[in-house]
Amino acid sequence: MSLDEQFTKVSEAVRNWKKKPSDNENLALYSLFKQATLGDVNIAEPSDLISKAKFKAWTGRKGISQDDAKTQYIELAEKLQSKYA
Repeated sequence: MSLDEQFTKVSEAVRNWKKKPSDNENLALYSLFKQATLGDVNIAEPSDLISKAKFKAWTGRKGISQDDAKTQYIELAEKLQSKYA
């Protein structure tokens, strides 16, 4: 299975977890997902609190290649799966 196929499969599984990860875990997954799918931040910083937290988390991944972000996302999701799936 290719990295892209594995990433797609894992990201779909994460959406169907029975429990919601903690805010920090959710931000880590979100930021890796955005970096993996879109690359470095490509939007202006938003003003509302939740969007700002997401923006900051994603900005923290700046410079990571999309393939590395996919690998890190998969590893994190697999680590958290037993806790939330």
